[in-house]
Amino acid sequence: MSTETSSGTTITIGNGPAVGRVGYGAMQLTGRQVWGDYPDRQAGIGLLRAAVDAGVTFIDTADVYGPHSNELLIRDALHPYPDHLVIATKGGFVRGGFDYSTLDAVGNRNYLRQSAHMSARRLGVEHIDLYYLHSGRATDAPFEEQIATLAELREQGLIRDIGLSNITLEQFHAARAITDIAAVTALYNLGNRTGATLLTAAEAAGTAFSPWHPVTLGDGGDLDRVTAALEPIARRHGATLQQIALAWHLHRSPVTLPIPGTTSLRHLKENLMAHDLHLSAEEMNTLTTLAPEN
Repeated sequence: MSTETSSGTTITIGNGPAVGRVGYGAMQLTGRQVWGDYPDRQAGIGLLRAAVDAGVTFIDTADVYGPHSNELLIRDALHPYPDHLVIATKGGFVRGGFDYSTLDAVGNRNYLRQSAHMSARRLGVEHIDLYYLHSGRATDAPFEEQIATLAELREQGLIRDIGLSNITLEQFHAARAITDIAAVTALYNLGNRTGATLLTAAEAAGTAFSPWHPVTLGDGGDLDRVTAALEPIARRHGATLQQIALAWHLHRSPVTLPIPGTTSLRHLKENLMAHDLHLSAEEMNTLTTLAPEN
């Protein structure tokens, strides 16, 4: 008989309150290619309110989503925010048009300071719960100076906790030598484990880890192989493939905080139900061995 592994239902990010292990990534509530306003603004507002009513306690956004329109939508939907709701946003990317080729990284001190202040203004808050450096690729300022800027903003009370996105393992360690890092994000799912070394480092540091594309089944991996492994497990649990994928994340590590995005309230509620699924050790092994841990 295989033993069952279970996953906790909450996680604490840095100095903040405990939040549910499944958050909500709001990036899809924008226009096509993450450019411009969400086409049905009232529906987007309704979805965000329904998400919080359904139990979402962690919402992830960024100033480049839209740009800016995603943060404004969240404010219009949810401000004043419930005490238990944690909102994360990001700064450091710029977008010069509809085409993704206009996306670039900026990291100089004045730009990052302006980005954080403007995100707080758009969200309608005096301090940002969790503020990510959206990229470690900026070349206009040394990476260590960018981290020092965020540390300064935290000391000044504008941000409560610091997160990192689009970084290398070496940058994670360099940042932690300067200041506390509460969260990190990287590509990690059933088909692609690019962020495996960052997950290991996050576990060792007690840092929250948000995997990119948590319910994507292909993502550069073997889609047919992943689907074939998921389907019998999903049937046994009476769950969807995406719910099993999320349950795998939650069982995989106690520091994991997936933030699947959707524009469907039904899918959102299904995502939140994933923490009630208990995968056996055999099921976890089947799913974990689908891709190499890079």
